[in-house]
Amino acid sequence: MTEYLIYFNQQWVGDHTEEWFRSRAPLSMAVVDDMVAAGVYVYAGGLEGEGSPLFTVCSADATSGTVAISDGPFAETTEVLGGLTVVDVADEEAARMWAGRMAEACGWPQEVRRFKPRPRPIAGS
Repeated sequence: MTEYLIYFNQQWVGDHTEEWFRSRAPLSMAVVDDMVAAGVYVYAGGLEGEGSPLFTVCSADATSGTVAISDGPFAETTEVLGGLTVVDVADEEAARMWAGRMAEACGWPQEVRRFKPRPRPIAGS
């Protein structure tokens, strides 16, 4: 099995009414429930957006040799991650299928990327 990241940028969501968003939540949760039932679910979640009172962003940078934590995003960007799902599936075809189901349920595009394989532990450590 291989882990895949299914994600969307907040800018892909578009402008919709609160009622519209509420109507999408049960649809996307049904897809997550199906992922759990299929045994492929690893994690899913949305991120707080700029309009939320809970929205905070900080950056951790150790490139100077010392860790510096600062408020605000590390880089200026026009796109911000809005949410993500991680699935552990047999192949890319399966990951694409789940991304398609999530895109349909949410009502906005999803992207799929494969995680690099995890290094195997060294024997005896």
